[in-house]
Amino acid sequence: MSILVTGGAGYIGSHAVIDLMKAGEDVVVIDNLSTGFDWAVQAPEALYVGDIADEALVDRIIAERNVEAVIHFAGSIIVPESVTDPLKYYLNNTARSRTLIERCVKGGVRHFIFSSTAAVYGMPERSPVGEDDPLAPMSPYGRSKLMTEWMLRDVADAHEMTYAALRYFNVAGADPEGRVGQSTANATHLIKVACQTALGQRPYIEVFGEDYPTADGTCVRDYIHVSDLAAAHTAALIHLRSGGENLVANCGYGHGFSVHEVLRAVERSAGHDFEVRRAPRRAGDPASIVADPAKIKQTLGWNPVHDNLDTIVGHALAWERRLAERNRR
Repeated sequence: MSILVTGGAGYIGSHAVIDLMKAGEDVVVIDNLSTGFDWAVQAPEALYVGDIADEALVDRIIAERNVEAVIHFAGSIIVPESVTDPLKYYLNNTARSRTLIERCVKGGVRHFIFSSTAAVYGMPERSPVGEDDPLAPMSPYGRSKLMTEWMLRDVADAHEMTYAALRYFNVAGADPEGRVGQSTANATHLIKVACQTALGQRPYIEVFGEDYPTADGTCVRDYIHVSDLAAAHTAALIHLRSGGENLVANCGYGHGFSVHEVLRAVERSAGHDFEVRRAPRRAGDPASIVADPAKIKQTLGWNPVHDNLDTIVGHALAWERRLAERNRR
């Protein structure tokens, strides 16, 4: 039996493929390569280039590869873009997820693991935030993900399928062995942008707001290493496969770092400073959002191994150097 990874040529998906293969799983990937890269799939023979909306292709993969579980990463992830183009997000993240879930039900897939987001909490009333705290997404991106969580809950009640929805906080870093990393050209992740600035690929980096009610006035986020996040998906698969109950869980470390703290970490790793410019606040940015990870640790026995900002930044910077060399070739 195999594990189908949608979006497995993308940033988080490619790391999940590595972790699943390390665990001895038979992995198959579907990705339309709109933001992913075929070279990022460490098992190229397992890659089907196509869209999850292609029902015939999904049906064929499920049948031919005897798919036991789906880990669903495919989708759109840029919050500001979701505000200007909401229909794209309700199509890619909600409607196409609905199609995929239906094909899984029809094909007898037993388990479904979904990449959700901390954006479902919106502007949380407290930090750290727990899974039972109010859900109030502030963007079409967050709402599109929450709708898929709701679909999975209802489908699991009606059919023989169990699911896990993992709510990511701020994913960063890269594979410690340098095989894959965040490779999208116009990515907006703070650590990636800061690393690119440190390497001279961008002339400066902007800090959006320095008047938040935090220690240094800049936003605080919970940064989770992408390899630890990948391991959480493998743990969720094992949990469901062994008869565990449906799960909705935060994926974060339980502590955060401010924008200025992140920039100083990048400067330490690079060995020099770079230009930082002040900019106005962005609408909808919470002052602080940090995960309460107690549930995932207790339920899955998840024990992150890269919980260190300098480690995360070091891996991210090393990847940016490798990626620049690859792009030059």
